[in-house]
Amino acid sequence: MLTRLLIPSLLYLFPFVLNAQVRSIPAIKINTPIKIDGSLEDEAWKPIEPTGDFITISPVFGKISTRNTKVKIAYDNTAIYIGAYMYDHPSNIRKQLTARDMLDRQDVDIFTVGFDTYHDKQNGFVFKVSPANVQADLKISQSAGVVYDNSWDAVWESKTSIKGDGWVAEIKIPLSAIRFSKKELQEWGINFARFTRKENENSVWNSINPNISGELNQWGVWTGINKISPPTRLSFLPYLSGGFRVSPTAKGNVTEFLKSGGMDVKYGVNESFTLDMTLIPDFAQVQSDNVLLNLSPFEIKFDDYRPFFTEGTELFNKAGLFYSRRIGAAPALAATVLENYGDKPGYKIKKNPGITRLYNATKFSGRTRGNLGIGIFNAVSAPMYAKVTNLMTNVDSSILTEPLTNYNIIVLDQALKNRSSISFTNTNVLRKGNSRNANVSSIDLSLFDKKNNHNFSFSGRYSSIWGKQENKNGYTITSGFGKVSGIIQYRASLAIESDKYDPNDLGFLYNNNSFEYSANIGYIMNKPTRHFLIHNYRFSFTNSYLYKPFAWSGFQMNASAFFLFKNFWDVTVSFESSPTWNKDYFLHTNYYTGYFLRRTPYYYLGVNGSSDSRKKLYVSWKLGAAESPLPNDPYWAGSLSLRYRFSDKFQISTSMDITQDRGNWGAVRLSDGSFILNTDGSPVISRRNVKTNTGIVSGQYNFTSRMNVNFRLRHYWSYLHNTNFYNLKSDGYWRDTTFLNNHNLNFNTFNLDMFFTWDFLLGSRLTIAWKNALGSNVAIDPYDNTSYFKNFGKSVNNPHSNELTVKIVYFLDYLKLKRKTYRS
Repeated sequence: MLTRLLIPSLLYLFPFVLNAQVRSIPAIKINTPIKIDGSLEDEAWKPIEPTGDFITISPVFGKISTRNTKVKIAYDNTAIYIGAYMYDHPSNIRKQLTARDMLDRQDVDIFTVGFDTYHDKQNGFVFKVSPANVQADLKISQSAGVVYDNSWDAVWESKTSIKGDGWVAEIKIPLSAIRFSKKELQEWGINFARFTRKENENSVWNSINPNISGELNQWGVWTGINKISPPTRLSFLPYLSGGFRVSPTAKGNVTEFLKSGGMDVKYGVNESFTLDMTLIPDFAQVQSDNVLLNLSPFEIKFDDYRPFFTEGTELFNKAGLFYSRRIGAAPALAATVLENYGDKPGYKIKKNPGITRLYNATKFSGRTRGNLGIGIFNAVSAPMYAKVTNLMTNVDSSILTEPLTNYNIIVLDQALKNRSSISFTNTNVLRKGNSRNANVSSIDLSLFDKKNNHNFSFSGRYSSIWGKQENKNGYTITSGFGKVSGIIQYRASLAIESDKYDPNDLGFLYNNNSFEYSANIGYIMNKPTRHFLIHNYRFSFTNSYLYKPFAWSGFQMNASAFFLFKNFWDVTVSFESSPTWNKDYFLHTNYYTGYFLRRTPYYYLGVNGSSDSRKKLYVSWKLGAAESPLPNDPYWAGSLSLRYRFSDKFQISTSMDITQDRGNWGAVRLSDGSFILNTDGSPVISRRNVKTNTGIVSGQYNFTSRMNVNFRLRHYWSYLHNTNFYNLKSDGYWRDTTFLNNHNLNFNTFNLDMFFTWDFLLGSRLTIAWKNALGSNVAIDPYDNTSYFKNFGKSVNNPHSNELTVKIVYFLDYLKLKRKTYRS
């Protein structure tokens, strides 16, 4: 009787015991490399004891996993070897083929291993593999929050196989793929994870409590790593690319032949530091930007899809001062050349480059034995010239559109105890000719208490601009304190930006000249209830002022509630309001000019959700509406997204996003991007009806785990109808005015991107890309085409540009080349 009572009690307490302690696993060093074939039958595996007993994170935290998992791990002087056996019935194993790094929300099971090689609980390397042997890898960094760098790609080996009682993953991670200290005897943070798609169950070897801030600080320990002698880390990635581009113009199609060649070099200075260099980089084969109609005076921030500027840059962007699209952007005076000579009689533009070429770019980064992170980034862009011909004299003139420029970043990041850190960042831009130079220095501090319950953060930044164009200095200070773990979490913060602070030569800031304080509180319940697996509630507010002259700007509050149901459908309800009349000080410039507009109070209510993503048909949706005290001033928005999985190889997604704002107020902007100003310099204001539709269709077919073709079609349409015009009064209100032309805008973009990708060897890739886009000189009449389908038809029928390129990248490893040379 006692035994019958004792065993269930022990089983009940078992997961809580595992949750309360940090697990460890001894490091086993082997002398003979393990053959990676997905079988786990290599002799070297036999004496190694497996570990297991995974604990769930979700959908319910803290329970014993419903599936048994056994993991073995070993290492030698060249690599780390992981062998994992995921027990399951073969019919339950989900093995959809996807592109590399695209495993999330797909119909796949996943095995994951992660290493915190400095055991600082702040930086980690993560490797994932699916039953179809699709790889994914990423870097994790955490200070005030957890940041996942999915753009990081390493060269590593894996093989998987399906067995009668489960599936096997065998992994080999070269030591050259990661970085670690030079200590003779080391301990690394480590964790293993398994995701079972059938139950949506995520389980880990060392328990991770979702109500505790951070992830790496909840990993286990790999002990006794002894005398690692890593080999020389040197690899080359030469590339060749070629193709052509056909662009429609008013005078007919213009064909441009594209050719390029270059090389990336990665050199391990030692086991801790790596030097990355790219010579004559080629950035042609990237996804088209999501261009949209910009009615504000602020710059639009676009994502960067160029691998060199996204992979492994988390250290360089710890202070948030690195916007990589600044490097290789459009030459500053290219638009001026087009404006001055594009339609000028007697002149012809022979050449006007739209992007700035780079000579080279270099990254040096790593961590010392004392957990000091050091990063140095440098890039040199070539001077760019436009060529304009005087048709009367037949004389060509060269116009400098972008000078020779050097971009530099230096980062020192010291990891402290308890996830805390202090870092120094300096960004610098120098232009030949001294037209405009810039420097920004930053100190960032993040402190956690011993129990990881509270966090204090502080950052101070100083910017300096000098040169022929202007000279100015500015600063910004931000500080915050909050509770970061537990069911109830909160934070209060203060941010000050002076009117001269400007990080935009290498960073990104919409506008400066602000003073604001904010606070938020959240109730986060990860414990299942009768109806929900997870539910949480959040509330926040922000009160803002103009910094100079000091004047109140506005107040905004937000509230939301999230519910994840037991059938894995989810719903979010959100409320947003600015209950008082606000003052907008940035109408037609991103700096204060002495004019402001009083904006009406508003109240917004929205609901969005999604279905169970395990199903073949996955649906996500959104509905929202807002109203203000002004008459006939409604706003509404809706979106619907569908994804259908036809097979384990083929799926298609489509989405439509629609918004209509009948009470959109702002400075009158013309089709060329300029604003209409009165003689006193004040902007003309309009009330307008703005309709926007964004349609996207994308699909992917995977031939193998290393070969796929994907496409993405996007049509964006925004129609602006000015209903009333006003002149501003000194108190921010307005008085009626009239215009003969109502300056309606009709804006369309159309892009079709298609890529064939084949990773034919480890680290080597062949890519064929076709890009189709609506011609830049196409204008669709805003008075005869006021519906989405008319604009879609016009966008398809008008002239398009076409670009076809082929690029091959070949991975060369120094050690393999050395062995081949020795054998020959």
